[in-house]
Amino acid sequence: MMVKICGITRREDAETAAREGASAIGFVFYPTSPRYVEPAAAAEMGQGLDVWKVGIFVNETSASVDAVMRAACLDVAQIYGGEAPRGVRVWRAFRMPLPAKDLLAQDLLEHDAEAVLLDGLANGVTFNWLLARNSAAKLIVAGGLDASNVAEAIRVARPWGVDASSSLETAPGVKDHAKMRAFIQAAREAQ
Repeated sequence: MMVKICGITRREDAETAAREGASAIGFVFYPTSPRYVEPAAAAEMGQGLDVWKVGIFVNETSASVDAVMRAACLDVAQIYGGEAPRGVRVWRAFRMPLPAKDLLAQDLLEHDAEAVLLDGLANGVTFNWLLARNSAAKLIVAGGLDASNVAEAIRVARPWGVDASSSLETAPGVKDHAKMRAFIQAAREAQ
C-alpha cells in the first residue's frame, strides 16, 4: 500500500512521515493554499529522505511544472488540471464526485499518467469510495482520510495508495505526529 502524507511544510514533519513508514510526502505548489511552499524549501525538506517527493500542482503549464520539479527535486507531479511535462511521473488528480461516465481508467489516465488520485469535493471531505473501485489500475484515494476511516476506504475502494493531509494537522501545514503515525499504521495494517 502506497501511503502519502501531503501538505508538508516543515522538515520535522517530513522526517517523521519517512521514519514512520510513509511511501511519499507531498508539497503544495498552489500559491493560494495555506500549505504552499517554495520549491527550494521543498528540496531542503525532502533532502536525504527515503520517500517519493510529490509536487501538487493546480492548472499549471508543463513548463512551470517542469521548472518546479527540477528546483524542488521531486519524483512525481500530482496534477489537478493543467499540463504535465513529458518524461516525468504523473498522478492525475480529480475531485469527486465525477459523472459515472468519467470514471473509466482510459479517460482518467490521459496524458500517460502513472496513477489516478481521487479526492473529496473539498479539502478534508470524504466521498463515496465505492465510486472509486476499479476506476484505475493504480488508484489513490484521498479526502478526509485519517486513522479512523482509512481501513474502510481501503476495503471499499481497493486502491493502490492512500493520501492524507488536513486531517493529520493541528493547524494548516503543521502535522500532528501522533495522527500521522496512527494513519500510516492503520493503512499498513489494512492490507
